[in-house]
Amino acid sequence: MKILIIGGVAGGATAAARLRRLSEENEIIIFEKGEHVSFANCGLPYHIGGVIVERSKLLLNTPTSLKTRFNLDVRIFNEVLKINNKEKTVEVRNVITNEIYIETYDTLLLSPGAEPFRPNIPGIDSNKIMTLRNVADMDRIIAKTKNLKNIAVVGGGFIGLEVAENLVEKGLNVTVIELGNQVMAPVDYEFAKMVQHHAVAKNLNILVNTGVEAFEDKNNEIELKLNNGGTILADAVVFAIGVKPENALAKSAGLELGVTGGIAVNEFMQTSDPNIYAVGDAVEVAHFINQAKVLIPLAWPANRQGRIVADNITRGNKISNKGTLGTSIIKFFDLTVGATGLNEKLLKRYNIPYRTVTVTRANHASYYPGATNIVLKMNFGEDGTIYGAQALGQEGVDKRIDVIATAIKGNLTIHDLQEIEVAYAPPYNSAKDPVNILGYVAENMLNDDVRFVNYDQLVEYLSTENAILIDVRTKKEFENGAIPNAINMDVDTLRENLDFFDKNKKYVIYCQIGLRGYLAQRILRNNNIYSVNLNGGYGLWKPVNS
Repeated sequence: MKILIIGGVAGGATAAARLRRLSEENEIIIFEKGEHVSFANCGLPYHIGGVIVERSKLLLNTPTSLKTRFNLDVRIFNEVLKINNKEKTVEVRNVITNEIYIETYDTLLLSPGAEPFRPNIPGIDSNKIMTLRNVADMDRIIAKTKNLKNIAVVGGGFIGLEVAENLVEKGLNVTVIELGNQVMAPVDYEFAKMVQHHAVAKNLNILVNTGVEAFEDKNNEIELKLNNGGTILADAVVFAIGVKPENALAKSAGLELGVTGGIAVNEFMQTSDPNIYAVGDAVEVAHFINQAKVLIPLAWPANRQGRIVADNITRGNKISNKGTLGTSIIKFFDLTVGATGLNEKLLKRYNIPYRTVTVTRANHASYYPGATNIVLKMNFGEDGTIYGAQALGQEGVDKRIDVIATAIKGNLTIHDLQEIEVAYAPPYNSAKDPVNILGYVAENMLNDDVRFVNYDQLVEYLSTENAILIDVRTKKEFENGAIPNAINMDVDTLRENLDFFDKNKKYVIYCQIGLRGYLAQRILRNNNIYSVNLNGGYGLWKPVNS
C-alpha cells in the first residue's frame, strides 16, 4: 500500500511512525511545506523566554532520523497544491526548485494543522506584526524582540498568555489586548479574573473588552488603534487571537467540511472520501460530553487520532474516536491553570442544566511545609454526571484535573469521586484529596445538605429574598476586607448568638473559602434557620469584584 501524509508534527508524524511499526511493506511519504516535520510546537514560547535554552531540543525528528529508524520518505519544503481524489493523485511543488510533480496514492492522510487567524483590518500586513505557529515564527520573534522594549500581544488565549509571560520574564514591557470580557476561554470568568489579578502582580498589563481596529506604522514603532478610541504604541506585535483549520486542500478536493469549518470525519477519522483520512487541528471532532461538533486544536487529540488512523488504515476501520474533552493546562508565571470538559459558558450555550461547586484546599497536608491552595471547580448534573472541571494553584493542579478527566472518560459520577483512592503522604496530599472533597460537597448539594448561591447570584439573591449577609470569619479577617453590608459573627461564636437570628428571615453565610461557611450553615439549619452558603467564599468573590 502506498500512503501519502500531508503534514507532520503531532498527527501526521505519529501516524507515520505507527504505520511503519504495524507494517514494513507500506510505502509511506510525508510532505511538509516547511523545514521541520517533527517539532515540539507547544515548547516554542519557552524557547522565546529562554526557559528551554537549546533550540535543538525542540526539533524532535529530522528527515534523516525518520528515514533511518522508520524507513519513511520525508520531503520537507514540498507543498501539496492539489488533491485529485478521482485519480488518487496529488500535485506537489518543491518550494526550493519550484518543480511541480505528481504522486499517486492508495490512501491519503491529511494533517495540515491550523493557521493563525488574521482578520482583514488595516495595517495587518505590517512587518512589525508576528504570529507563532512554527520554528521559523519562533526564530523571527526572538530576532525581532531582541533589542525592543514594548510589546503588544493581541489575544488572551493560551498562546498569547504563554508568549506574554515569556517576554515579561525577558524583561520586556508587555500589554495583552483581549476583545472578550476575559482571558483564557477554557475557564470561567472567576478563574480568568484570578489570572488577571496575578498578571498585575507580575507586571503584565491585560486589557479586556478591548479590540484592535487598525495598525499603523510610526517610524520604528507601530500604533494600535483600539475600539474604545484609545491607542497603544508598541515596538512590535504578536498576533494570537486564535487559529482556524487549514481546510483549503480538503475543500478544493470536494471533501465535506463540518459546521465549524473543520474537515468532517467519521468515527474512524475517515473523510467523505473513504480513501482519505484526516487528523489533528484541521478536523472537526465530537465533544465527549454531548457529541457537539467542535474544533479542539490540542496536542493530545492529534496524537491519539494519529494512532487511531494508522491502525484503521492498516487493519481496517475497527478503532473509533470516542470524542475529545479538550483537557488543557497552562503555566502562568508561578500559577498553573487547568480545565477539562464543559465550562459554564458552554453548558449555557448547549442549554444543559447544571450545578457548580467550588472548593479551595491545600495541595498537600497543610501542616507540611510549602502547602499552597488549589481552587477547584466542578460542573455537574442533577443525576451526578460530571460535565467539567477547572483548577488554579501553584502545585498539584495537573493531578486533580487529570483525575477528573479520567473520571469523565470512565463515566464516573460525582458519587464515584468520593471512592477514588489516591496516594497519600503529607508531602504529596491530604488524607482527603481535593477531588474527594468535590465529590462530598456535590453529593451534599444533591441531597440538600448544603445550599449555595454563586458569586454572580449574590446581589440579586440578597435583594429578592431580603436576605442578611453574615461573615463567619474572625474579626481580624473581617477588618482586612469583607463584602459590603456583611455582619461579622465568628463561626465559633454562632451557637452563643442564635437569638440574633430570625427564623422568618433568610441568611447568606460566607467565610474565606467555604468550609467554615458550610459548618455555620449546618448549625443554623439544624436550628431551623434558613441559610445558604456563598460558593467559593470571599476568596472567590474578591477577585471577581475588584
